[in-house]
Amino acid sequence: MKKTLYLKFCLAYLIFGFFGFIVVATFVSRMTYEHLRREKADALYKEATLIANTYASDLYENNTTLDTVKAQLDALDTYLSATIWIINPSGRMILDSSAPMDVEAEVVVEGFDPTITEGSYYTEGNFFNSFHQDMLSVFAPITSNYSVRGYVVIHYPIVSLQTSSDKLLSISYLMLVILFLLSLIILFFFTEMVYIPLCKITEATEQYADGNMHYEFSVDSEDEMGYLAACLNYMASEIARSEDNQKKFVANVSHDFRSPLTSIKGYLEAMLDGTIPPELHEKYLNILLNETERLTKLTNSLLTLNNLNTKGMLLEKTDFDINTVIRNVAASFEGTCRRKNIAIELLLVGDRLPVTADMGKIQQVLYNLLDNAIKFSHHDSVIRIETTEKRSKVFISVKDQGIGIPKEDLKLIWDRFYKSDASRGKDKKGTGLGLSITKEIINAHGEHINVVSTPDVGTEFTFSLPVCDTEDDF
Repeated sequence: MKKTLYLKFCLAYLIFGFFGFIVVATFVSRMTYEHLRREKADALYKEATLIANTYASDLYENNTTLDTVKAQLDALDTYLSATIWIINPSGRMILDSSAPMDVEAEVVVEGFDPTITEGSYYTEGNFFNSFHQDMLSVFAPITSNYSVRGYVVIHYPIVSLQTSSDKLLSISYLMLVILFLLSLIILFFFTEMVYIPLCKITEATEQYADGNMHYEFSVDSEDEMGYLAACLNYMASEIARSEDNQKKFVANVSHDFRSPLTSIKGYLEAMLDGTIPPELHEKYLNILLNETERLTKLTNSLLTLNNLNTKGMLLEKTDFDINTVIRNVAASFEGTCRRKNIAIELLLVGDRLPVTADMGKIQQVLYNLLDNAIKFSHHDSVIRIETTEKRSKVFISVKDQGIGIPKEDLKLIWDRFYKSDASRGKDKKGTGLGLSITKEIINAHGEHINVVSTPDVGTEFTFSLPVCDTEDDF
C-alpha cells in the first residue's frame, strides 16, 4: 500500500499557501488600490469644493487678492501633497500651487474639457498632457450668479497612491505568512492525532492480515481514532482467542478420541496374539464396549453442539410442566445417587409449573447440570433443585455441596472441552462439552444461565424459561 495520505495533506497545505499568495497579489492588491483611490478622491473632492466655495469664489468676486489665495493654495499643497489649480472654463490657468505666480505669463491647458470626468468628479491620466506621470485629478466648479466661472482642480500623483497601496499590501503579505505559519499547527495536530495513529492501525492490520493476531498496539487518544484502535485490538484478541480455542478444540478432540481408540486397538491386538487368554475375552470385551460407548457419547455431543450452533436452528417449542420434567430427570439418577449416598431435594413451586420451551433440549440441560452436580459432590451430601416464578419467568437452579469452581475458571467453564484442574481427577469420563451444550441450548431459547460457586462449598447453576401464557391441561 502506498503511503501517500500525508504527502497529499502536505501538498494541499502548499497549494493553500500558493493560492493564498495569488489571491493577495491579485484580488487583494486591486481591491486595496481601488479603496485607496476612492478614499483619496473623496477627500480631495471635499477639499476642492471647500476651496471653490471660499478662496476661489472670493477671488472671482474680487473679495480677496491673488497673493492671498496663492498663499492659501501653497499651504494646502504642502498639507495635501497635491497640486492645486484654479482654471477658467477656457483652460487658462489662474493659479498653480506648484509654480510661482506670474500674471504676465499666460498658461493655457490645451484641449481642456471639464466633461472628461464623464459624470464623475475625478479622472486619471496626464490631464491633457500637462504632466509626465499619471495623476488623480479632482474637479470642483466655481459658481457665481448661477454660472460656472471656473474650476478648482487638485492633482494627486498616482505613484503615491500605488506606494500607499503597496505598503498596505505588504501588511497583507505579512499576515498571509503569519497565517501560513500558524496553520502549521493544523499540520502538527493532523500528524499527531490522525496520521501517526493511522500508521499504527495500518501496521496492525498488516500484522493481522499476515496471521499475527497476538500483535498489540496502543493509541493514546479518547477520540474516534482511539476508539477504532481499541475496537481493532479487541477484535484481534477475540480472533486470537478463537484460534487458540480452535487449536485447543482440535487437540482435545484428538486426545479424547485417541485414548479409547488406543485402548481398543491394544486390547484387540492382545486378544488376537493370545496375550489375553480366551477365558478373559468376555471381561475385556466389556471394557471395549465401554470405550465404544465413550466414543459414541463424545460423537453425539459434538453433533449436538454443531447443530445448536447452526443459524436458523428450529426449536420444537411446546407448553409443558417443568416440575414433571425435573422429577423425571432426578429419578433417572437414583442409582448413581444411592452409590454416593447423595440426596436430591426438590423445592418446586406448586404441583405444576407450565413453561414454553423445547422439552427435549431442556431435559438435556437438566441432565447435564444434575450429572455435573453429582459428579463433583462429596459423599453424604445434598443436591437441591429449586424453581421460582417471577415476572413471567421461571428460574430453575441446581445447587450442590461439592468441590466448587475456582474464581479464575468461572469464565472458562462454558468453553468446549474445558476442564478445570480441580475437576480432572473426578471427571475422567467427561468430554468437557456438557456445559457448552447447556449454554448453547439456553441461548437458543433467548434465555440466560448464570453460575455462582465457592471452592469447597458448592456450586449453583440458575437458568430461566418463559412462563406458559395458556391454561391448557398437561
